[in-house]
Amino acid sequence: MDLFEGLGSEFAPPAPAPARPRRVKKPKLVAPPAMPLAPPAPVDPHAPPAVPLADTLTLANFAHPQATREVVLGSARVAYEFKRGKRKTIGFLVGAEGLSVRAPRWVALRDVDAAIHEKSDWILRKLTETQQRHARVEATRIEWKDGAGFPFLGEPVVMRLDPKHGFASVGGTLDDAVEEGGPRVLRLAVAQNAEPSQIRDAAQAWLMRQARKLFIERLDHFAPLLGVQWKKLSLSNASTRWGSASADGSIRLNWRLIHFRLPVIDYVVAHELAHLRVMDHSHRFWETVESVVPDYDLLRRQLKDEAVPRWG
Repeated sequence: MDLFEGLGSEFAPPAPAPARPRRVKKPKLVAPPAMPLAPPAPVDPHAPPAVPLADTLTLANFAHPQATREVVLGSARVAYEFKRGKRKTIGFLVGAEGLSVRAPRWVALRDVDAAIHEKSDWILRKLTETQQRHARVEATRIEWKDGAGFPFLGEPVVMRLDPKHGFASVGGTLDDAVEEGGPRVLRLAVAQNAEPSQIRDAAQAWLMRQARKLFIERLDHFAPLLGVQWKKLSLSNASTRWGSASADGSIRLNWRLIHFRLPVIDYVVAHELAHLRVMDHSHRFWETVESVVPDYDLLRRQLKDEAVPRWG
């Protein structure tokens, strides 16, 4: 056995010539058949339009009409009313007009800005709630014309101008629903070409008569249950109070309560009568209210949350 490993190539026999490889014929590539283009998707005429990207980046805007300073809180630009005064701390008030900030005279503006950012979550939540409530109120604005409507005891009522007669000198009458589930019709003795203010005054006069009649009935119902006596009822038109009571037995109730359901009205009536026993809002007062209106807390929230029709 010849061993050539490790030796020079001069002692190695000549290597045989390598065999010439056979040429392999490459397969011819064939393009796949073209797929037909899918037709474009039909355009839905009812679909909402595309929102430009710039609009999605727009900051929400809350601007007080007497704003003197402005700050960006998260995704909102807040222009607020700023005043200095004799106070010890920085105060915040979110009202119908927007944000108001009050600060002591000695507090630096940078500290005011820091306080606003610290309260930013609360401020934005309150501003958003106020804006939404304003939108709900605007949605209930009454148009004083034939066919317009408003809630009466929590149910929708439609006004119809009917000048043919005076409805027994009471100015109007409430029909039953035209069809089951439909709104009731309030017929007012007002000319078809009457001014909006005339229609409003006629509707208000009718509603106030209904309110007085119902309030007296509910006062007479709850007073004996609470062991009190009321002496006098006055109707109010206050923008911020639903009622009040005096120690002499005088009761004031806002006639606009007539828009709400009867249980809500009952809560307000019982609330004011309870003040004839307890002239504060102590725990004993709320126990007195609860004795005749067990679900007063739920009704209280409804009174606060439900939008009252705007009469402007």
